Amino acid sequence: MKFATPVGINELHRSDVNIAKKPYFYNDAGVPKYLSKLPPRVKPLQPAAVDPAIAMGNEYVVADILGVRKNAKFGTETQFGIGAKEVVFEPMWATRDVAAAFGITLIEPGQAIRIESPAPKLQHIDYEYGVFAGHWSPYQKTGDQLLSVVCTDLEHHDFPHVFASIDPRQPLVTSVGRYWPKLGKIRLADLWVPRGCALYIPPMPSSPDAECIDLHNNRNSARACWGDIRQNSIVTQTLLLDKGGYFYWYWNAIPTVHSRPADVR
Repeated sequence: MKFATPVGINELHRSDVNIAKKPYFYNDAGVPKYLSKLPPRVKPLQPAAVDPAIAMGNEYVVADILGVRKNAKFGTETQFGIGAKEVVFEPMWATRDVAAAFGITLIEPGQAIRIESPAPKLQHIDYEYGVFAGHWSPYQKTGDQLLSVVCTDLEHHDFPHVFASIDPRQPLVTSVGRYWPKLGKIRLADLWVPRGCALYIPPMPSSPDAECIDLHNNRNSARACWGDIRQNSIVTQTLLLDKGGYFYWYWNAIPTVHSRPADVR
């Protein structure tokens, strides 16, 4: 029997956004829009402040740094040595406070934020993510094979990101981490973004003296589809710099565990 090829990550449509001319992201009743001027009575949100004292998610010891290398395709790659047999990402609904604990701003319908970007032009892309997208890793030298485990695989970069939860049936899931280099610890979680909401992540270039580093990964976007026999992928929209940005990737090959918040059926 020949099975259908599982959905990985499919790009459905893209458009350029001139952030210099349209710097506002506006959540128009769940529909992402980029505007030069906000509607009357809509005031832009203040981006989440980074407070290193705030710690949410499951904590792990980063016992060692197993390697740091420059990757021509992916930027700077850091391999964590995590002292655990498995790594459990705590499932959490993306409320304003929970998102802020990872340096992220939640944008609900009717809200807006001014996007900061070193690049004047960004790309707004419609994606389809399958449930197996997180089973691919660029770090294991396994090409385009689907792996039997999902690795810890997180990033930050020098351009902004917006993740919009637009699927008509399922929430969007974004994996996040907050890493304290000097303390040798990391907190990990899966943020479940309610349908119609969006996450804004500002540019996060390298800062060697930073007390904490906020990280994210959206390959597990369709995690909410696990257990749903009718749906094995979601649609979502993302704002990013497709070419020319610099990434900082943090990864570990220990198997990870991802589950559902207790109030999700």
